[in-house]
Amino acid sequence: MKFTLIICTYMRPEPLLQLLQSVLVQTAYPNEILIIDSSTNNETEATLNKNKFKNLHYFLVSLEHRGLTKQRNYGIERVGNEIEIVCFLDDDTVLENDYFEQILKTYQIYPQALGVGGYIINESECEFVGENYSPKIDEYYFDSWKRKDGSRFVLRKKMNLDSDCPPGFSPLFSHGRSVGFLPPSNKIYEVEQLMGGVSSFRKKVFETLQFSTYFEGYGLYEDADFTLRVAKQGKLYLNTAAKLSHYHDASGRPNQYIYGKMVVRNGWYVWRVKNSKPDIKAQFRWHSITILLIIIRFTNALTTTNKKEAFTEALGRTVGWWSLLIHKPKLEN
Repeated sequence: MKFTLIICTYMRPEPLLQLLQSVLVQTAYPNEILIIDSSTNNETEATLNKNKFKNLHYFLVSLEHRGLTKQRNYGIERVGNEIEIVCFLDDDTVLENDYFEQILKTYQIYPQALGVGGYIINESECEFVGENYSPKIDEYYFDSWKRKDGSRFVLRKKMNLDSDCPPGFSPLFSHGRSVGFLPPSNKIYEVEQLMGGVSSFRKKVFETLQFSTYFEGYGLYEDADFTLRVAKQGKLYLNTAAKLSHYHDASGRPNQYIYGKMVVRNGWYVWRVKNSKPDIKAQFRWHSITILLIIIRFTNALTTTNKKEAFTEALGRTVGWWSLLIHKPKLEN
């Protein structure tokens, strides 16, 4: 299967080079690598000029195409006609050497798949405990594996606000568990959400869908929005044998206040993509969890070492929540 790799990047020449070096040793190499760069300097271009990679095409975009979703759409428009699969990777990831081989194998096993995601191994702290295990209140158990649950999930359990769906599926009140809660079992799981920076899709998906430009700049939750819309048309899967590491480079990220505001407003948007007309019970749960998470972040401002970051994020979340009363995000058709 012929496939293209699209990497959208911004001011991260060194992490990008690390990723490309891991692409170089893949057992299945991309037919195209499209680098969509929105940097405001030429350091990324200079780095790529010094380090040549087969099938790589570099694009420095203008202001009108800056921002994660705009850059992805820009890259999609430049994918070759013969390509079947389009892969996306964040510029601060590093692949295991059979990552693409495992992704392509999933499409062969499930011909109906519209999208396939990879599995981030350095964020998984699971322990195999077998069947019939009874998890403690501070543990999450799925498919014979357990992991420690954070304080926010423990509180949600105690308040009957935890997700009632498996990882990668969004409940009607949103605030579900991401695919990051899937265990490192080397199995393939059906999901309805993928992480955009470790995802792939059949090229035909983009004949009717594109990434929403509502998610400007950093694009928080843009992947949830897009994959929920794809899942309404067909099947999505995550292959936990398609492994990579994600190092979350701090450069290019918004400040904590803006991030906190985005968490709430973008989270509301994604909730309504899944459930456009939530009933009273779903509305109560969404707002209850949102307020609970705001309180937790304010508490973190007293208990953690990063007090300023926790406080400014909590403030952003608070402003974001109140702003929904004045003007809600407008959903795209």
